[in-house]
Amino acid sequence: MIKLIAQRLALGLMTLFAASVLIFAGTEILPGDLASAILQTNATPESLAAMRKELGLDRPPTTRYVEWLSGAAHGNFGVSLANKRDVAEEIAPRLQNTIFLALYAALIAVPLAVALGLLAAVNQGGFYDRLVNVVTLMTVSVPEYFVAYILIKYLAVQLGWFPSLANVTPDTPLLERMNLTFLPMLTLVLVITGHMMRMTRASVLSVMASPYIEMALLKGLPKWRIVVQHAFPNALAPIINVIALDLAYLIVGVVIVEAVFVYPGLGQLMVDAVSKHDVPVVQACGLIFAVIYILLNMTADILAIMSNPRLRHPR
Repeated sequence: MIKLIAQRLALGLMTLFAASVLIFAGTEILPGDLASAILQTNATPESLAAMRKELGLDRPPTTRYVEWLSGAAHGNFGVSLANKRDVAEEIAPRLQNTIFLALYAALIAVPLAVALGLLAAVNQGGFYDRLVNVVTLMTVSVPEYFVAYILIKYLAVQLGWFPSLANVTPDTPLLERMNLTFLPMLTLVLVITGHMMRMTRASVLSVMASPYIEMALLKGLPKWRIVVQHAFPNALAPIINVIALDLAYLIVGVVIVEAVFVYPGLGQLMVDAVSKHDVPVVQACGLIFAVIYILLNMTADILAIMSNPRLRHPR
């Protein structure tokens, strides 16, 4: 098992290196460069050459990439072009906001999805199973921005139960923060619960077709007990994988939700940085998203290996 985990770690590092190359290359091929973005309409050939030399853009891209990656590994992402602040200091509170929203949604979505999936498996083919399948299929099929606008229209505008804008600050108390971010959290929960619930149901039903489950049924054990005690533990590997992917989405894919609710998270910061051509911030956000996504997937792989004997001892 240690060898498999070491292989996953090595593969994760290689993937992260490839992602860093793509992020740096992607910002390099954008129209214009940093010097043009800074000088804008005041740019002249002489001022552009001087600015490129000052920023180090006259050096080979490989040299700048190595310096950028080395600085990022030590937490130094450079200086923002928009406000001249340290990028790491600017990103830190935004990353905390994004992680808070992701944890808020995950704490509700994961147990809810697993419980709904187990109940659907216990009641396979019944009214509850069909109802939950239809509802979750609808939430999976609808884009998150549409869900967000529907929630704003009815829960914020018409009923006035929750604020439509999630404008939080570092000094916002926890309960007030939870109230302000309730609609973004609910949007994310509705979007990801369907995925996890359907995977839980499918994985458990796949295990339910095993001979030892049929033997348990013939012995007269209650179906709920068979599902919870025997089928669910053996269906954990694919469930863990889909939960990890959805948790990665909660942090990496919340750009649209943060933009709709004007939530000061990392996704909103990245959107603003792209519009301002603030390349150091865009590169830092992209690299942090890649690290989080790869880390969660690697964790899911390791947990799947630990929970499944067939993965620990492949033939």
